Amino acid sequence: MFQQRPPVATQRPAAQGSAAWRRFWQRYRRNKFAVLGAVIVLLFVMVGLFAPWLAPYSYTEQELTNTQAAPSLAHPFGTDRLGRDQFSRLIWGARTALIVAPATVIVGLTLGLVLGSAAGFFGGWVDQLVMRVSDVLFAFPGLLFAILLAATVQPRIEGWLSQYEALKPFVRSGYAEFFVVIFALSMVGWPGLARLIRGQILALREQPFVEAAHAIGVPPWRILLRHLLPNALTPVIVSVSMGLGGAILAESTLSFFGIGIQPPTASWGAMIFANFSFWRQPSALWLVWAPGLVVGSLVFAFNFIGDGLNEALGR
Repeated sequence: MFQQRPPVATQRPAAQGSAAWRRFWQRYRRNKFAVLGAVIVLLFVMVGLFAPWLAPYSYTEQELTNTQAAPSLAHPFGTDRLGRDQFSRLIWGARTALIVAPATVIVGLTLGLVLGSAAGFFGGWVDQLVMRVSDVLFAFPGLLFAILLAATVQPRIEGWLSQYEALKPFVRSGYAEFFVVIFALSMVGWPGLARLIRGQILALREQPFVEAAHAIGVPPWRILLRHLLPNALTPVIVSVSMGLGGAILAESTLSFFGIGIQPPTASWGAMIFANFSFWRQPSALWLVWAPGLVVGSLVFAFNFIGDGLNEALGR
């Protein structure tokens, strides 16, 4: 008589996903700087989301009888030339960065995924077209190209929108500036992502599992979406995590040069520019160093997260 085999134990998809997340966290937390970076970014996100409730003053509120005041209990980071509370403007600046950085990365990632995947998978004239356009964009220094785009596009967009009475509040509130900055930084960011994704697709499309999918008649779009892209996302995730820090730094740089987010909207770059003359004066040193240290801390935090993700996902 034949003995009946015991049933094979199978894991449910939810259990498998939970186990994968535990393995990922075990690897990620080995990098202490990556954990520190995640804590800093989480704090930044919470501050940006709850800025109206965390800020003790409005970012536009002026106290002209108390300008350039030293740090105190009422104003932990002092006040600027117009008597605005620096601590409140730092908090509201986090909301500005929280809007610009993710939106920039999402737009750039979408363009990079679509164009890079098409170039790597289909090849031929599609590959040539995408790569030549990216070569043209790479010929310009990224930040200078973003400055060029923002400086030339912003006045035209604001002028066009101001023609319509219903859209004038949109322009006056500064939302047009957000749109221009996100557009400029996205145009600079997508070529690098497209090249990265293209390289991953080129390396994967010759693998046996892709040939087997072709052999059984799987449609090309399904091969691309279900088999190639999921296997190519690990370096993309790492690049995106570091790109968020770069987007914050780039937005601050544009605002510093006066072509990004402009006062009275709170921006860390604009705060540095407005108080730059005090950077060597001990009596008002905090006016420059406070926003500068915040930007530097976030850039380092996102880079630490990228290193942690690289170690956790690259095994």
